Amino acid sequence: MRARDIMTTPVMTVRPETPIKEAAALLAARGFTALPVIDAEYRLIGIVTEADLVRDRVPRDPRALCHPGEQMPTVATTTVGEVMTTPVVAMGPGTDVAVLARTLLDAGHRSMPIVDGSRLIGIVTRRDIVRVIARDDDTIAEDVRHRLEIYGGDRRWQVEVHDGMVSIGDQFDDETDRHVATTLAEAVPGVVRATAFAARDGDDR
Repeated sequence: MRARDIMTTPVMTVRPETPIKEAAALLAARGFTALPVIDAEYRLIGIVTEADLVRDRVPRDPRALCHPGEQMPTVATTTVGEVMTTPVVAMGPGTDVAVLARTLLDAGHRSMPIVDGSRLIGIVTRRDIVRVIARDDDTIAEDVRHRLEIYGGDRRWQVEVHDGMVSIGDQFDDETDRHVATTLAEAVPGVVRATAFAARDGDDR
């Protein structure tokens, strides 16, 4: 799978001049954890996360001051451009989802902007990846059969899927075709691994 296969597009974005309060309202209403920040040419210039918005936006309760007369910090930030994270890590649409997922986990990020050059074209979140993992076996099998029928014709392939593991029986004994079939199957969202074998009439594997 590639990032383009599972990314969300179009993307909800904000501009550097967007008020922090407006960005917070978008995150709260849409259930997002981050919003890409773009310029007038739709180029990715930053990202604003829940953490960015919360930081310095919740003043201390003045009743909790330990020392009378202590000055409360003044919140001066008002726009996304003042609090966004920049530069921002992004990946291309052809990025392997396995690489993307590992990067998210290693960095502790919840989303990855997808760019074509510097232009934002999509975003992949942890939830998008979880949604792929959760695809049911029947839907996965249907998608695999469709791709294989386009490649090798109807009724040639026997496809079974259990917990995302795909087993492909080939009515012809062609090792090259089986390799291609495996590659096509593993590009289907939700497939964990695919194996192919030469099937024969009555083969019940």
